[in-house]
Amino acid sequence: MLGDKTLAATGIFLVGLFSFGEGIIGGREAAAHSRPYMASIQVAEGDGMKHECGGFAVADQWVMTAVHCLPTGANGRKVVLGVHSLSQAEDTKQTFEILELHNHPQYNPDNYDNDIALIKLDRPFNASESVKSVGFLRAGGIDPGTDAEVETAGWGSLDNLGSRPDMLQEALIRVVSSTRCRRSDYFGRKFTANMICAHKLCPEPCNQPHKMEDSCDGDSGGPLLYNGVVVGITSNGGKKCGQIKKPGIYTIVSHYSEWVDGVMGLGPDA
Repeated sequence: MLGDKTLAATGIFLVGLFSFGEGIIGGREAAAHSRPYMASIQVAEGDGMKHECGGFAVADQWVMTAVHCLPTGANGRKVVLGVHSLSQAEDTKQTFEILELHNHPQYNPDNYDNDIALIKLDRPFNASESVKSVGFLRAGGIDPGTDAEVETAGWGSLDNLGSRPDMLQEALIRVVSSTRCRRSDYFGRKFTANMICAHKLCPEPCNQPHKMEDSCDGDSGGPLLYNGVVVGITSNGGKKCGQIKKPGIYTIVSHYSEWVDGVMGLGPDA
């Protein structure tokens, strides 16, 4: 019996060992500051701040994220831009208070439908090579189809054991058909027309124990990009990280152009 417990503990250690540094489930560490739009939404923990969710800058005073990251308000959370390492001092980092939080009014916590939110920072960021906004797909744009290669990034869990990276991770994944994601053995009726799902099986030989690339817990609110443009927000991905029949779910950003423009005060020609 003792031998079984020792073996199990060793297995847990090895999974953590091989997963560490490889990023989002099956991903890899991003080049430092190669994704200057990335935001870390942080919550107070003891005397410091702890990464809780991702986001991405879409204008000099606005960050887009997921409602389920801040469902009841900012509550003292802060937004940090220019981050690569969460723990190390970096002169690129800019920290902001949340001046306004706009959660989509039709957000449904039961299935994460309409999981999109906008944060207005307490001041515009100082643009640099490490801090920039990113474009997002608007209404009328063409979303990636089945099997299209898309990218995601974040500081979320490296595995289902909850180990977290210090450095920003990224993964190249593939869109799964909406028909498949609506199947009862995938997400069933919880999967709506406002969602896209994606993951990627590791090519063989796969050096990852989980054999998947996927977003995971803590990646929520981060971007899904297609040809360098944000097309989705990490939403319900990460419930069962790296599982074949539970790919990451992302909110389709182009469905919310009118709401985004209204919140940010953009005109019809934006």
